[in-house]
Amino acid sequence: MERKVVVAGWGQITQPKELNNVAKDPMELMTHASFKASAIMTSKKVLENLDGVMVVRIVSRHYNSPAKQLAQNLKATPKYIHVSQIGGNSPQMLINRAAGMIARNELDSVLIAGAETYVQRDINLKTVENALFKGVPKDYEGDDLKGSTPLENAHGIKHPMQGFPLFEIALWAASGLDFQTYIMKTGKMWSEFSKIAAANPNAWSRDIKTAEEIITLSKTNRPVAFPYTKYMNSFVVVDQGAAIILMSEEKAKKYSLKARQSVYFLGGGYAEDRQRFMIEKSDFTSSAPLKSAVKKALTRSCISLRDIDCFDLYSCFPSAVSIAKKMIGIQDNDPRSLTLTGGLGFFGGPGNNYSLHSVATLAEKISTGERSNGLITALGWFMHKHAAGIYGAQPLEGELQNYDIIDQKDSLVGDNPVKIRDQYNGKGVIETYTILYTRDHEPLMAVIYGRTPDNFRFIARTQNHPDIFNQLTKKNMVGQKVNISFHSSRNINIADLI
Repeated sequence: MERKVVVAGWGQITQPKELNNVAKDPMELMTHASFKASAIMTSKKVLENLDGVMVVRIVSRHYNSPAKQLAQNLKATPKYIHVSQIGGNSPQMLINRAAGMIARNELDSVLIAGAETYVQRDINLKTVENALFKGVPKDYEGDDLKGSTPLENAHGIKHPMQGFPLFEIALWAASGLDFQTYIMKTGKMWSEFSKIAAANPNAWSRDIKTAEEIITLSKTNRPVAFPYTKYMNSFVVVDQGAAIILMSEEKAKKYSLKARQSVYFLGGGYAEDRQRFMIEKSDFTSSAPLKSAVKKALTRSCISLRDIDCFDLYSCFPSAVSIAKKMIGIQDNDPRSLTLTGGLGFFGGPGNNYSLHSVATLAEKISTGERSNGLITALGWFMHKHAAGIYGAQPLEGELQNYDIIDQKDSLVGDNPVKIRDQYNGKGVIETYTILYTRDHEPLMAVIYGRTPDNFRFIARTQNHPDIFNQLTKKNMVGQKVNISFHSSRNINIADLI
């Protein structure tokens, strides 16, 4: 019979922007979070006796062997070490893997840790936009570093802050609402996230933002990519670390404090979209792999959606939460909170590691009896890679089996990528779009994704004209016809509104 898996320890650290001493680097934050995780157990020797150490890929600073270095810091000699790939799905995916290995008696105790340090404290250094992967070496060969295609890059879409607004515009079109009504609804959802963060001692930002503050442009809330303001983006420039310790139930009993409720890992799921890149997606308002990952987790944990006590939906941008609600089946009037931490926009978005903070937060709430169970979701890149996990106060009725192995071997779901026409001259229909802005609040370019009459996908920029930007912001232009012409001198397609 398989063994039950317990989240036996958890720890978080948020390094404030203003310091009186030397700032800790990611390795030091992971080490500190690991000691905090062991501190809620009966002996710190648990760290020295770890069987496995897993590290979420650090992208703010480079380490040749971060899992090995962390183990050395903890005086541990694990037989298994592992570093994840790039992607916000990584923490939950590592937990799914570690839980499977413990259930199969391959390991007995596993530490999973991650941290990032993005705060720039040297006032003489120039601020660098889009420095998310500044710690990834130039010779990094992992395919997971690619979130968009060269064709999309040429037209201006490279980073999440440019891609997720495309989902939001499509969701706006599907809602049938006028812009002000729609964006206010989104702002209210985000305001609720800020309230959760304000009560979280580990959150980076603890200021409650009203819906009006979130959606209204100001000196401190610049436009980034329509329809998103700065306050609707992930807060990446943070210094945060987290760690959790997974154990077999038998071993956890030797170290657990009797005053705390046991926290069980009940089941997980993982799936990837066959339509990997934005330009390959047939629908910008749904996600087959997200739906699949959550369905797997619910089925494997023997828990129904209605019996889930709370959620932490991956919240890099509002559209990610809205699509998750739609795919999972969470109604607008559902009283259950969508975040436990305050989300990436207010709690903080430390590289790949946000969802490890979600798990640590949920574990604390279950251990004190505040929550009975919870569902965590995590995603990588543009709704490409999805992981889910369910945790609870009562042990799993079934077994974990080899689900982590099954998911890794057969992870692809959804339709095949749509056909793409790189260079196009002719008519088309807009499917979604965004406008990118400079740091000075000025429109830089508008980018359109659409379909040709013979059902090929195209990407194009519009002419940089105030009247065009005005049309795209005042009324939803999804479904609008355009004329496309390929400009060989610039190697991009240009769209003119009809």
